[in-house]
Amino acid sequence: MRYSTTVPNYPDTHEDFMPTNKLQNPDLSLKDIVEQDVNDNPMMIYMKEVPDLPRCGFGSLAVRVLKEYNVPLSARNILEDPELKNVVKSFSNWPTFPQIFIKGEFVRRSDIILNMHQTGELKEMLKDIAANQEN
Repeated sequence: MRYSTTVPNYPDTHEDFMPTNKLQNPDLSLKDIVEQDVNDNPMMIYMKEVPDLPRCGFGSLAVRVLKEYNVPLSARNILEDPELKNVVKSFSNWPTFPQIFIKGEFVRRSDIILNMHQTGELKEMLKDIAANQEN
């Protein structure tokens, strides 16, 4: 699993030891980073905190369902950067989180993922990713 997180800035820390924002790249905008996340990761989730320690019940539900399939899960913590949160909302044209993208397709929220899991649609959608993991 690959997560993005940062450490808070402390005013008494020397500049050389300050954490860097992983989203800052002079060549990429936040929109470019979101597009890259969605296109490069078979399963991408934007959520409050990280999958191992979700901060809301909806994110926790989504992560539990997605982990059932043993496929790579990449995530970004939207609480780290308010601008990232707004860019993701704009990118998906959806106002709430978590936001889940599978193979570049926006599948919305945890209740949708749960329903897809229960009907077998999610298993079908992820079978090629799972097969690549086994090889």
